[in-house]
Amino acid sequence: MSLPGWNLCIDSPLGLLGATASAEGVTRLCFDPAPRERAVHRDGAAHLARLERQLGEYFAGRRRQFEVPLAASGNPFQTRVWALLQTIGYGQTRAYGALARALDRPGAARAVGLANGQNPIAILVPCHRVIGASGALTGYAGGLPRKRALLELEGALPASLF
Repeated sequence: MSLPGWNLCIDSPLGLLGATASAEGVTRLCFDPAPRERAVHRDGAAHLARLERQLGEYFAGRRRQFEVPLAASGNPFQTRVWALLQTIGYGQTRAYGALARALDRPGAARAVGLANGQNPIAILVPCHRVIGASGALTGYAGGLPRKRALLELEGALPASLF
């Protein structure tokens, strides 16, 4: 089974990233892509070439915002959450409850967390910037060590000693 669009694997300081794009934009960016997703098809994938360059700049500390069109698909609540995530600036964090309140759904922190966990475009839709109410690092599809590393890169957490 092949995925629609183009696939590209990108080496990063945090491991292999798998990216998929359509003519409209990036549809998926995930850590540790499954082997079937690792086929590299670059023909016509201008969005993926731009993504690869901008991710390199991000990990080198030279980029704070991405200028790549996104084309994630999800239900209406998920897309609202993902749009809100994109308003969290580089080096900033928000709690799940704060996002729920911003959506006029103050009791929906868990639903926000579920939508966060279903985010198909890691890093660009910055679900790593969402933390627990106590400031604790909580769930991340790429794993908590990667979440910590991304937040440290952005200066949202002090660098780890170990």
